[in-house]
Amino acid sequence: MEYRLLTVNREFGSGGGRIAQTIARWLGWKLLDREIIDAIAYAAHVAPDVVQHYDEHVESWLGRLNRQAMRSAALAAGLELGPDSVFNVEAMVKITEKIVEEAYADGNCVIVGRGAQCILQHKPDVYHVFVYAPYKERIQRLRKRLERGADVEQRIRTVDEERAKYLQQYFGKCWNNPHLYDLMISSGNDEDATARLIVCAMTGDGKWMSPATAG
Repeated sequence: MEYRLLTVNREFGSGGGRIAQTIARWLGWKLLDREIIDAIAYAAHVAPDVVQHYDEHVESWLGRLNRQAMRSAALAAGLELGPDSVFNVEAMVKITEKIVEEAYADGNCVIVGRGAQCILQHKPDVYHVFVYAPYKERIQRLRKRLERGADVEQRIRTVDEERAKYLQQYFGKCWNNPHLYDLMISSGNDEDATARLIVCAMTGDGKWMSPATAG
């Protein structure tokens, strides 16, 4: 099977986002991570920071929008709004689905999170990966990334719980269900090695196990 798209889901602090970025660079593929936030913000006529704040959260940020912005976002998602229609958080999820489906149509793309593994679950040419890591490694990584004094362990619990709730509420799936993924892999303390293993598993080409080839 020749895969044309990769989805990467991840535990917070596992390095999954950076691993996805690395793979996209090696393969010469597009990366859809922060870009999804920008696309939703553009469709909904809100600042990207608003979308970022609620990204992959269960609670709705759409209640903060005015009616015209809601209608514009719905139209951008291809939704038909009748006079009695209500544009709610489910409509926002449809915007994300549309963006992911368009990325699939274009191909050669790595998508991070946002339920892409569910949206594209039945596409045979999409490879799905879940990246996790030992708890101590996650804490060490996040201590370098987060602001000084941050409660790292609480942040891990909060972000992971929100991602799990998002998938359960809007797609009816368990976040870490192995049946959603072709590969579940620990990043350990070597993100590049993990990226090589993922590409090797996806392509079936052992050359990717060589750091020189990946570089």
